Amino acid sequence: MAYFKEISTIAYEGKHSTNPLAFKYYNPEEVVAGKTMEEHLRFAISYWHTFTGEGTDPFGGKTAIRSWDHFSGLDLAKARVEASFEFYEKVNAPFFCFHDRDIAPEGETLRETNKNLDVIVAMIKDYMKTSKTKLLWNTANMFNNARFTHGAGTACNAAVYAYAGAQLKKSLEIGKELGAQNYVFWGGREGYETLLNTDMELELDNLAKLYHMAIAYAKEIGFDAQFLIEPKPKEPTKHQYDFDVATVLAFLQKYGLKDHFKLNLEANHATLAGHTFEHELRVARINGVLGSLDANQGDLLLGWDTDEFPQDLYATTLTMYEVLKNGGLGKGGVNFDAKVRRGSFEPDDLFYAHIAGMDSYAKGLKVAAKLIEDRAFDQVIEHRYRSFKEGIGKEIVEGRATLHTLEQYALENTPPKNESGRLELLRSVLNQYILGDL
Repeated sequence: MAYFKEISTIAYEGKHSTNPLAFKYYNPEEVVAGKTMEEHLRFAISYWHTFTGEGTDPFGGKTAIRSWDHFSGLDLAKARVEASFEFYEKVNAPFFCFHDRDIAPEGETLRETNKNLDVIVAMIKDYMKTSKTKLLWNTANMFNNARFTHGAGTACNAAVYAYAGAQLKKSLEIGKELGAQNYVFWGGREGYETLLNTDMELELDNLAKLYHMAIAYAKEIGFDAQFLIEPKPKEPTKHQYDFDVATVLAFLQKYGLKDHFKLNLEANHATLAGHTFEHELRVARINGVLGSLDANQGDLLLGWDTDEFPQDLYATTLTMYEVLKNGGLGKGGVNFDAKVRRGSFEPDDLFYAHIAGMDSYAKGLKVAAKLIEDRAFDQVIEHRYRSFKEGIGKEIVEGRATLHTLEQYALENTPPKNESGRLELLRSVLNQYILGDL
């Protein structure tokens, strides 16, 4: 059965094309900085927003029109698998991602739920045999069900913690079965509302133990995926334990986990944390933990996770600048954790949205590569910090300086003079590159 009958395969037609169902900048085979765009960007489609999203919000019900809506239960789950692989093929997506509860409904018991998963996983595996689309990552939904009201790995109830461990075990097995290149830990409710009833130390200790159990089990079953943690500062809890990159780094270092994890960073989560996306990427990059991206953007006028498709070319350029400086994403990719707006409810809106996001990242990739090739910012930074290349500056960098030598230098030399940071000039340079003919 075809679920998107009116849509043909999306082709690259170039920036002058007026066809809304064509790529203007994303040419999978075009070589940029030594690799094809497809190799650099490793685009992935999020199963949850694209195939299970219904256009609901806190103030209104379903708006999305989907050709699989008349099914229910496992029949609905099967129809979504069929629709998803048709969609992957038509947008030429190399990867997809899912939560366990996206692909199969929960049963009355964990055993029944796992049987439902087995049916759908077998179906997905069968589709993957003839599809170019692979599994970038999977994860466990331990936030929707009421049992996780007080958290999963940080639950105050040991029985809930045990259930979370069982669900995680099954999810790791699914990742192994489907050849997932990564496995994501997203703490949907791993946080607290108030410290008045929270044993923070116990919760963090228990969460770390769960991660260590996952490492051990993955090794036991031969699942060699890259483990990723996805920081998020709030929603649904007031304060989540994986608030931002710096917070997660401190957690990983304290509990001896840093060598086992990298981070899956989301643009909208950076916004909620009060950071720019490039800030979070830079902190992860310089600490060696930049692993994968969830590509979206938030609305700066709204205080929640709006998960809009990325179309801000400044953001995508600076994102790809960090990715290229990182040497790429390795096993990671660019997953569209983004949803069409509630008013964009027709099936073809899914295609328009992904085309816009893929083109935006393709343009960002090309501009970022040119910035790096021309050393547009590198030479500015090198000039700005040139005093650390010789004399007292070199002694500081090499660790040979002491407070005595610093004092001696300050006493013997004239008061220091600063130079302008040229912020406005640098922004105009960035404008030139983004608006240039790339």
